[in-house]
Amino acid sequence: MANEQGGMKKFFSNLFWPLTSTLEFLQKYFKGIVLLLLLLVLLGSMQREAAQKPNLMSIKLTGTILDSKKMLDQIEEAQKSNIKGVLFIIDSPGGAVAPSIEISRAIKRLRAKKPVVVYAAGTLASGSYYSAIWANKIIANPGSIVGSIGVIFESANIKKLLDTVGIEPQIVKEGKYKEVGTPLRPWKEYEKAEIKKVLDDTYAMFKEDVAKARKLDLNASETWAEAHIFTARQAKAVGLIDRVGTIDMAKKEVEKLSGVKKPVWKREDKFEKLMERLTDETSSKLATLLLGPKLF
Repeated sequence: MANEQGGMKKFFSNLFWPLTSTLEFLQKYFKGIVLLLLLLVLLGSMQREAAQKPNLMSIKLTGTILDSKKMLDQIEEAQKSNIKGVLFIIDSPGGAVAPSIEISRAIKRLRAKKPVVVYAAGTLASGSYYSAIWANKIIANPGSIVGSIGVIFESANIKKLLDTVGIEPQIVKEGKYKEVGTPLRPWKEYEKAEIKKVLDDTYAMFKEDVAKARKLDLNASETWAEAHIFTARQAKAVGLIDRVGTIDMAKKEVEKLSGVKKPVWKREDKFEKLMERLTDETSSKLATLLLGPKLF
């Protein structure tokens, strides 16, 4: 009886051996197989992208503008002949004057070679609006905030804090205005006047550039400047944007202006996207600690 049971067991074992062996193999090497499949899918995707060379490109500007290098590098890449149109997706409250102007002028140079569309994904204000003004079209999400055309210089007065902890600053200087903007004491009236002199000229330049780029009446700047903030519909009414719409509409506009028959958008590098997010979060926190004129 035992021999008969053993024979039956062996028979069924041999009968189902191909199936059981396959299951054991899959169980043992499951993770490796999944990894291999993922690599094959990724390789196939890369090969398809290589076969279809991108002819359109999107560039994102998010967070506080403290440095222009990354944006300028991406704009330089967009200058390549295979790229026929560029979409700038902006969600930024503004930032420092100099990098905002650098980006603005770079977009102006880019527009001279190929169409540029700006999409306001959330906030298009102050320095980020300055960056966007030379685009062929500015399209804003219905829920976005646009405008804040103005300039500000801010600093904390920490004198009381220093007195509380018993710290007394010691300063040696030459030049009447060398302490302008100091956080160590209240500002004197002539120091405030010196700061205002800089802000007045920067603000005038800001308004002049907006008026020229957007074809607005500079003499009526009180309606669209003066640091007014607008909804997307209000911004369209005063001429700061061209259209209220969605990201899909903005992409379609780029495709239309570029004239490409088969649009192929350049893919984002996922690692670069992660690093960009971390950098934006850090820079936004650091912005509150910086002194100097800001387009906020």
